[in-house]
Amino acid sequence: MPRKIKRDEIGISGNTLPFYGKDIWNAYEISWLNKNNRPCVAIGVFTFDCTSNNIIESKSLKLYLNSFNNTQFDSLAEVEKLIKDDLSEATNSKIEVELQELSDINSHIIQKMPGLNIDYLDVACDEFTPNKNLLLTNSDSIHETLNSNLLKSNCLVTSQPDWGSIVIEYKGKKINNESLLKYIISYRNHNEFHEQCVERIFIDIMEACKPNELTIYARYTRRGGIDINPFRTNVKDKKVINLRLVRQ
Repeated sequence: MPRKIKRDEIGISGNTLPFYGKDIWNAYEISWLNKNNRPCVAIGVFTFDCTSNNIIESKSLKLYLNSFNNTQFDSLAEVEKLIKDDLSEATNSKIEVELQELSDINSHIIQKMPGLNIDYLDVACDEFTPNKNLLLTNSDSIHETLNSNLLKSNCLVTSQPDWGSIVIEYKGKKINNESLLKYIISYRNHNEFHEQCVERIFIDIMEACKPNELTIYARYTRRGGIDINPFRTNVKDKKVINLRLVRQ
């Protein structure tokens, strides 16, 4: 699916993006057969750069991975290379693929999102379509990190619900927490892919609040054994950690 279509909607055009970023996909249902027809299983981590021309529709990736279930391979490395080659061709970009055998994983520790959770605010919500005019600031200058577990949107293709948590780190005028929570909740009936929602949130906050620095990181729950986690920032070389939340 071309990234350009939805980027045009939010005013991103040309080859220069207003952010850096990656989309981290964790796939927990990968299996194939060895040469003796014994099943093998692994967890996959696929990392797409936001500069890629296309994104992958998640249901089609699930079907693609299922096609491995009764296929023989000589090694995990062979499977890893095939997935990397196919995803790189589909997105017209270089994709990072890492398959992890369960015996090599010491732990997948459940972590907490960084920052202050704003879900305790019992705001009155009457808008369920994204509206950047909900966002308010004051004149105080601040560097803070906020988070919420109340992000929810719908798949652009299937209209199935996508449940997520979001981290917003910024430097600049203080964003009113109540207005930010209302804005996050306004995505509840919005149809758009995970990556597109995060980019829309990034652009809306930049335009409405004008922070000097902004980082948006969403962690969505699994559908079909795959969770998708877009990360966008205007801070060059800012690192992203593939943290795992309690709902993942």
